[in-house]
Amino acid sequence: MVWQQIYDPTGNWILSTLLAAIPVVVMLAALAFFHIKAHIAAGMGLAAALLVAVFAYGMPADMAARSALLGGLTGLLPIGWIVLNIIFLYKLTEKNGSFAVLKDSLSGITEDRRIQLLLIAFCFGAFFEGAAGFGTPVAVTAAILIGLGFSPLAASGLSLIANTAPVAFGALGTPVITLAKVHGYDLMEVTAMIGRQLPFFSLLVPFWLIWAFAGRKGMMEIWPAILVAGVSFAIPQFLVSNYIGPELVDIIAAVVSIICLVAFLRVWQPKKIWTSPSLRGHDPSAHEAKPAQALKKHSKEALIAAWTPWLILTVCVFLWGLPSVKAFLNGLFAPAFPIGGLDKLVEKVPPVVANPTKEGAVYTLNLLSATGTAILTSGIISAFIMKYSPVAIVRHYLSTIWHVKYSLLTIVLMLALGTVTRFSGTDTTLGLAFARSGALYPFFGTLMGWLGVALTGSDTASNVLFGGMQKVAAQQLDLSANLMGAANSSGGVMGKMIDAQSIVVASTATGWVNKEGTILRYVFFHSLALAALVGVLVTLQAYVWPFTLLVVH
Repeated sequence: MVWQQIYDPTGNWILSTLLAAIPVVVMLAALAFFHIKAHIAAGMGLAAALLVAVFAYGMPADMAARSALLGGLTGLLPIGWIVLNIIFLYKLTEKNGSFAVLKDSLSGITEDRRIQLLLIAFCFGAFFEGAAGFGTPVAVTAAILIGLGFSPLAASGLSLIANTAPVAFGALGTPVITLAKVHGYDLMEVTAMIGRQLPFFSLLVPFWLIWAFAGRKGMMEIWPAILVAGVSFAIPQFLVSNYIGPELVDIIAAVVSIICLVAFLRVWQPKKIWTSPSLRGHDPSAHEAKPAQALKKHSKEALIAAWTPWLILTVCVFLWGLPSVKAFLNGLFAPAFPIGGLDKLVEKVPPVVANPTKEGAVYTLNLLSATGTAILTSGIISAFIMKYSPVAIVRHYLSTIWHVKYSLLTIVLMLALGTVTRFSGTDTTLGLAFARSGALYPFFGTLMGWLGVALTGSDTASNVLFGGMQKVAAQQLDLSANLMGAANSSGGVMGKMIDAQSIVVASTATGWVNKEGTILRYVFFHSLALAALVGVLVTLQAYVWPFTLLVVH
């Protein structure tokens, strides 16, 4: 029997919105204010989501349970699989001492913590976002930063802030391609529109990142390097998105930015070297930061050996991200399992979609093509190069599983929560509340994208969730559909830093487990403020000349 979603179960949209918000409020309050452990908070949020779905929205209980199962499986693969394997690789390099050599080589480029942060969290992280997405950049950069001696809050929080501007074109353009495919946007037009919004923030975010770390004065001391990193990323981002397509936007922009920044540092260094590894002001993790050590010189052979695992990781992740490679691996093994009792039995209805549409509920076990498998492959290859025995490799892998067990459980529960809200329609109720803003819709429609990513943990999922609604609302208000479709994705990227799974990935990568609430409280202001700024830009593009000249109709 098909069950149609109901978006206003109480007949009063304000009351329905408050009901829909209960699961999110329960989980975030438990994390941020009551300091409850993440996996318990996620479990509480999931329980609240199931209760609201069944008793307030009338969703059949078996459907609600099956949607939680689908979400939990998705939490294991691809998200949990990425986290597990990147921590495995990091621990291998730390154990044999090669990570210490890599740390010294990065310090050789610059000992200044601010520029290390710029190079690793922003530039290097953008490359991994473009190649893989789905939590990979935060896992990699946070692990490297903690290894360099940054405090846990600085390493995790700042990695999350940096992982914003590239997200709309992450995983070889997956969010944009999905938006166009699912909701009928012209791919090149909506790609170009996003490419006329995000470059402003590709220039702003590096400044924001260093300000968040070192304060205004500390930021101004290295403004030339920040400007080089931002401009050299923003210009390729605009050009590739407007004239080539979405697939290689982040990869090309990140490579250009890395090359330009490293080349610039050969002729310029800050007068004052910033050595503090902690956030300015109160940082509860400051005492856990590693003390600065004297820079060691290493042989060329040692440097090559230290960088080899990360180069192998880069190559593997890039290759696995290529559509042809992904298609080949999926052809070898990628069984699909429709979730009986849920697949094609939940129906979205207007105004979210133009016509009633049945929701698919299929879990694809694409283990071979998963990004986590690319990371595992690089870890195994690197382990043999580092002369680990097969027995030692297995022992370290089992140890890593034990180390991240609660983090994996948290990711499973949080993805289950997000999937229940999607299938029950409660997240759509929240989105519709934004859609009631009339002439202010360009601003609040952008925040709808932010909310979608904060709830689902994915710009792709947010585009699937709200992309159709953005199109319908734009047509009703005589706005460009491409403008609002792009706004959903561009605004969504700022929600990436507060989504629960990203915070768990960051806390796991830095070893700061059960501190997810602290991380959330730190990044929340940055997330909301940046999302509001995107909303202001979109509003200007909708109504104010000369910004209206940037709109793709």
